[in-house]
Amino acid sequence: MQGDKNGKQAAVSAKDLIHWRDPKKSGVAFGLSLLMLLSLAAFSIISVVSYLLLALLCVTITFRIYKSVVQAVQKSNEGHPFKALIDKDVSIAPESFRKHVDASLTYINRALKQMSHLFLVEDLVDSLKLAVVMWLLTYVGAVFNGITILILADVLLFTVPPVYEKNKTQIDQYIDLARTQVNTTIAKLQEKLPGAVKRSKTE
Repeated sequence: MQGDKNGKQAAVSAKDLIHWRDPKKSGVAFGLSLLMLLSLAAFSIISVVSYLLLALLCVTITFRIYKSVVQAVQKSNEGHPFKALIDKDVSIAPESFRKHVDASLTYINRALKQMSHLFLVEDLVDSLKLAVVMWLLTYVGAVFNGITILILADVLLFTVPPVYEKNKTQIDQYIDLARTQVNTTIAKLQEKLPGAVKRSKTE
């Protein structure tokens, strides 16, 4: 139950970040994530990770030396400056690990079932939709690389939610119109395709 509570809190925290409930925290999260992705676009992942860890070590070593000098000058005995963090238990409980593994297996099995459904053409229309999406992605891949797509996704993640929240009514109207048009087109396609399995019959 503690794991579920922590998971819900993390989900709420992430939602608050992308909706800019706290502009300072959202700005920091957006800036750091964008900086990380831009760094990966310019350097290899090994270089980026190495520089980040080196910067962290420089900060902690400098702070450790500074506190040691201050304690020596003031003749105090405060101990290690990171003692509270060192004493903190960072180990993963076996129950928590097994719970996350079981949850991951659920998603993996669901994904495998969906892949089987699509690639073995259990429903012709669904497989055709996947083929169209993959075909469109070949053009996307020709224009953008993976890092560029991640940068665009990061920017959209922090800009679309607040815009949608402010213009929810108008955007929902356009989405409903588009969904109706797509559903109508798919229904007509299902009727014309030979051997297509209609969901209405299977359901």
